[in-house]
Amino acid sequence: MDPTPYKEALLRKRGEILSMGGVKPLQGTMETNSRQGDLADQASGNNEVHIQLKLKQTDAKILQAIEEALYRMEKGTYGVCRDCGEEIAPARLNAIPWTRVCITCKEKQNT
Repeated sequence: MDPTPYKEALLRKRGEILSMGGVKPLQGTMETNSRQGDLADQASGNNEVHIQLKLKQTDAKILQAIEEALYRMEKGTYGVCRDCGEEIAPARLNAIPWTRVCITCKEKQNT
C-alpha cells in the first residue's frame, strides 16, 4: 500500500489544526462571563467555555493521532490494525487517515 495520499491528508489536517491555533483563548471568555449578566447569560457563557475546552481537547487528541500515524508510516506499519494485525480498508483510511484500528475492531470497542 502506498501511504503517500494518506500522508498528504495527515499533513493537511495537522496544518489546519495548528493554523487555527486552537479555538479562541478561554481566558478572555471566562473573564467576560464572570463580569455581569443574568443567570441565563452566565450559564450560556459557561457552556461556551465548556464547548471550547472540549474542542481543544479533541484537536489535541487528533494531533497526537496524526503524529503517531506519521511515525507508523516511517516504520512501515501504517494501515495495519493495531488490534488484529489486518490491513485497514482504504475507505476507512480515506475517512480517518489517523485511525489505528480497522472498522471491525472499532465496532468491537463500541459494544
